[in-house]
Amino acid sequence: MYAILDIETTGGQYNEEGITEIAIYKFDGHEVIDQFISLINPEKPIQPFVVKLTGINNAMLRSAPKFYEVAKRIIEITEGCILVAHNASFDYRILRTEFNRLGYDFKMPTLCTVELSKKLILEQPSYSLGKLVRSLGIPMADRHRASGDALATVQLFKLLLAKDTEKEIVKSFVKTEIKPGMLPKLLDIVEALPSKTGIYYIHNENGDLIYIGKSKNIKKRVNQHFTGTNSKSKKIQRDVYAVTYEETGNELIALLKESEEIKVNKPIYNRAQRKSIFQYALYSFKNEKGYLALRVEKADGRKKEITSFTSLQEGKNALFRITEKYHLCQKINGLYETKNACFQYKIKECNGACIGEESPEIYNEKVKEFLAENSFENQNMVIVDRGRTHNERSAVLIENGIYKGYCFYHLNYQINNIEILKNIIISMQHNRDTKTIIQTYLRKRKVMKIIHF
Repeated sequence: MYAILDIETTGGQYNEEGITEIAIYKFDGHEVIDQFISLINPEKPIQPFVVKLTGINNAMLRSAPKFYEVAKRIIEITEGCILVAHNASFDYRILRTEFNRLGYDFKMPTLCTVELSKKLILEQPSYSLGKLVRSLGIPMADRHRASGDALATVQLFKLLLAKDTEKEIVKSFVKTEIKPGMLPKLLDIVEALPSKTGIYYIHNENGDLIYIGKSKNIKKRVNQHFTGTNSKSKKIQRDVYAVTYEETGNELIALLKESEEIKVNKPIYNRAQRKSIFQYALYSFKNEKGYLALRVEKADGRKKEITSFTSLQEGKNALFRITEKYHLCQKINGLYETKNACFQYKIKECNGACIGEESPEIYNEKVKEFLAENSFENQNMVIVDRGRTHNERSAVLIENGIYKGYCFYHLNYQINNIEILKNIIISMQHNRDTKTIIQTYLRKRKVMKIIHF
């Protein structure tokens, strides 16, 4: 649990500042579940430059509660949380100073979104909250007021959690949650999970990731791990201490995240997926008669593949569908062995390339049409699909045929401004797995829209 906060002060000498306003949003890693916002009477005058900056003046605070009157509520809402703030050392110091004046030793772990942003959102001209969220297209109301700044920090922190592919933030959070020596009840873990599409992360007692998976129903899939009787399920049941998750809103993002994060984090029970799971690939070549032939073969990194498959049978099934859809020839594509015409010709779905009735020039145009529709080669496009909530969308960015990553967005100008889009994109590796995942998904499912640029 995270307590994301912002504090406005009177200004003045170090450790003599008083709090004028505080906003705390209790955030469970997915949504805000509680909040506390209040003006505070600091019992001392506000510096004139601060009045100009925040709009909070002495008259506004005369009837506001004093800090000791809200101290109990602050302790309640932050209990068991990690404190998150933009320049956390400042907000944490101010809070500790106020509690020290009351004779209470206020302590909690902290995370600073300035430091996290410098690590995860590179090459920004400024990491001040206002300029940073503007460059990310995050809307911000009431700048230099506690609630406005804290809400913007919530949105920024959501983005940072998504960009943290090594899961350092989540792993440190899990370590604070696990009670030493206490074995968790598997039923309690399952009950806390959503029945939604996304990625789940299984942690051991050190907070380390031991398994990463994706599912259209996270709760159901994790329950299967916990009730399974195979050797992997039994190992997971033995070692699990916590399960965290990320909703993705659609299966494409889940597939891409799973592929990337298994390779980055190398969980011990994902051995089979650490390397490419697509062992067969589709290739094209010109045969001795000048026809462009398609073949499914064992993947060979020295050859340029069109797409790839997990098994030979999956590849052949796909090649049968391609051959039928584009009126190609089963014989030329190695799917039908005969010295005469192929089976498709007999049912009038092949135009006779197998017996020379269709010229190589005409036939090859159909193959080229297939290649153009199923290749990212030199393409610039954004694949837009459902997001995690009804007013959110997801975007997958492909630039010059290279998969760059994905993001979630609320506002059209975030997706239509390529510079903002690049700032909010969670960067991912382009490899044959991600290319195949995207190609297969687009081949089998409809997405909301594809924007070419």
